[in-house]
Amino acid sequence: MKMNRTTFMKFIRFALGVLVIFALTNMDAYAAYTIGNVASQVKTSFAGLAELITAGAYIAGMGFGLAAILKFKAHKDNPTQIPVGTPIALLFIAAALLFLPTIFKVSGGTLFGSSGSVGGITGVTSF
Repeated sequence: MKMNRTTFMKFIRFALGVLVIFALTNMDAYAAYTIGNVASQVKTSFAGLAELITAGAYIAGMGFGLAAILKFKAHKDNPTQIPVGTPIALLFIAAALLFLPTIFKVSGGTLFGSSGSVGGITGVTSF
């Protein structure tokens, strides 16, 4: 279906009219959205995203570890077909993925602080 310019402009006007009517009739529904509520919702969403990345890193790390074991076996069976660098690279990738959540936690604690305490010469003092 080919749409000429006039038909397209009529469609745009109609869509904007529907959006304006919808926005005006639902103004009370938007009153609950404050900057604090939106920020809280975004913070909650990022927590779920962090858990998803962590779970994915663990699963991918185990997968790469299993692939490294299988490639080591394939290298043992036929060294000319599979170079030894392939399973070693897979093993390093597996180790990096398995340690990725720990690195995120430590770097997050370093950048943003994990508790309300500071270290001193005599030990840790809470404030």
